[in-house]
Amino acid sequence: MGRLDFLYRMELPHRAVAVYLYLYDRANRDGECWPSIPTIARELKLSESTVRRAIQDLKKAELLVTEQRYRARGGKSSLLFHIRKP
Repeated sequence: MGRLDFLYRMELPHRAVAVYLYLYDRANRDGECWPSIPTIARELKLSESTVRRAIQDLKKAELLVTEQRYRARGGKSSLLFHIRKP
């Protein structure tokens, strides 16, 4: 049984599976990564709105937690993604 078999057995849209695999591949030992939505979209060849929907799918399935990051002067930075496993 593979490490991600749980993902393939879940009733998730293909967009969510693709985004989860992308984030999983880029996460550090703590399951964290912070690519921007435009970067994810470009590298997966998806639209930004599709990536946002996939992120919502993963949050609803409790496979992903996001945290807004901010720059030193208070402007928004990319999201911090926390990958979770069931």
